[in-house]
Amino acid sequence: AGAETQVGNDLGSPEPLRWLLRSPFDRNVPVQLELQELLLDHVFQRLGVASQGCVDHPIVLTEAVCNPLYSRQMMSELLFECYQVPKVSYGVDSLYSFYHNRRQNWPCSGLVISSGYQCTHILPVLEGRLDAKNCKRINLGGCQAAVYLQRLLQLKYPGHFAAITLSRMEEILHEHSYIAEDYIEELQKWRSPEYYENNMHKMQLPFSNKLLGSTLTSEEKQERRQQQLRRLQELNARRREEKLQLDQERLDRLLYIQELLEDGQMDQFHKALVELNMDSAEELQSYINKLSLSVEQTKQKILQTEVSIEVDVVDSKPETPDLDPLGSEQSLEDVESINEFEPLFAEEQPEVEKPVAAVQPVFNLAEYHQLFLGTERIRAPEIVFQPSLIGEDQAGIAETVQYVLERYPKEQQALLVQNVFLTGGNTMYPGLKARVQKELLEMRPFQSSFQVHLASSPVLDAWYGARDWAMEYMTREEGWITRKDYEEKGGEYLKEHCASNVYVPIRLPKQASRTAEGLAPSRALPSSAGNPCEQA
Repeated sequence: AGAETQVGNDLGSPEPLRWLLRSPFDRNVPVQLELQELLLDHVFQRLGVASQGCVDHPIVLTEAVCNPLYSRQMMSELLFECYQVPKVSYGVDSLYSFYHNRRQNWPCSGLVISSGYQCTHILPVLEGRLDAKNCKRINLGGCQAAVYLQRLLQLKYPGHFAAITLSRMEEILHEHSYIAEDYIEELQKWRSPEYYENNMHKMQLPFSNKLLGSTLTSEEKQERRQQQLRRLQELNARRREEKLQLDQERLDRLLYIQELLEDGQMDQFHKALVELNMDSAEELQSYINKLSLSVEQTKQKILQTEVSIEVDVVDSKPETPDLDPLGSEQSLEDVESINEFEPLFAEEQPEVEKPVAAVQPVFNLAEYHQLFLGTERIRAPEIVFQPSLIGEDQAGIAETVQYVLERYPKEQQALLVQNVFLTGGNTMYPGLKARVQKELLEMRPFQSSFQVHLASSPVLDAWYGARDWAMEYMTREEGWITRKDYEEKGGEYLKEHCASNVYVPIRLPKQASRTAEGLAPSRALPSSAGNPCEQA
């Protein structure tokens, strides 16, 4: 179904609506009619077109190269039966871009290299029409390059695993990546430290500038320590009370059992000893003594804690002890000798802490959250030329172009390479045109000529080409499928034009008549009866 929608405002009324359809082999493409209908309703609503009852607008859509007839049939059925459109036209996005970028001196033939988000197509065009038999598709595009770059940077920076997202990788591909004209030679350049410093790019990841230190004054820190100390004291007091209560209950139980022995109730006494897993009265008495001592100690600790509820932190110098009366009789020399050693034993005076406005972190957070892009700038987009870098068993652009050209005679090869056209969002890398020229120079014969052209706007030229085609062919019948054509020839029917696929109708085998089927065995019997081998 339609992935992007745009409308040209410079067309007459009724105005044709055009949107780009992604390939049915791509991911995230709806295939259910109900979901496609919801998408089209949303598109028409955003465009301000009433979709209830009918849509009285001719529609131009793009479809995949060599689109299956069933896919076109489902879309035509949805447009004609649900929206009652007057007419519709199907085309290929890269051919629309080729149509938009044509010039006066351009030949009608050429080799279109279209690389998008999910795939790359090599499309030969002869005499203004697509040669569908020799089209080739490479299942690599901008999506695979972004995933590969994400994998490389996540292995390089495992601490920023979550921050290295696909959206940021696409941003890096668009702003920092380029195609190397010679991949091996470019890697050798990156081994030089000077080349690395001059060509390495830095990307800043978002981070929190919150400092790790604290801005509390010394008085606030002291108050916080006292609060924490009070909480610990309260917690310990609560635990002691719980332990005292539990020990007191056990002690009362044991004293009750001891009273049974004193009252002479021996049966109940021995039964209680068995429940307590004790053997004799002496063991019971020993346990009672230990438990009584523990209860008394716990009570004393609780009393001491209640007395010293507030704990003062002593920071001052300890008081000087009273001098012995005999010290007054010391000589002046003894006093002087004491004064000499006093600095060695004197306590260091604690320095008054000054309020700290901000504690600087140990390292620079901004530098820690930076990505250094070196060889990753060329490794990610290189996969369209070397799919083996990500383990794909496919041919790259250069090998596929050479394979397509070899399927033609030399005269047509020379005609195709005179207009090698690059289009699609994945062809916007700097250096791609030079790389394709280098590859063609290596595969073409000596002193042969070729020309490589890049679309003026690789992303939007497909829509501009569809607009140009609609304006030129609005009043013509060429390329438009009317409702009458749909009812007579079916939903899979396609009217070819300069930017469309090739229509290959379904050829059903003719059924033989019943009389011919009945006569065929009878006529075959006499000739085959004499030869048992032929009969077998």
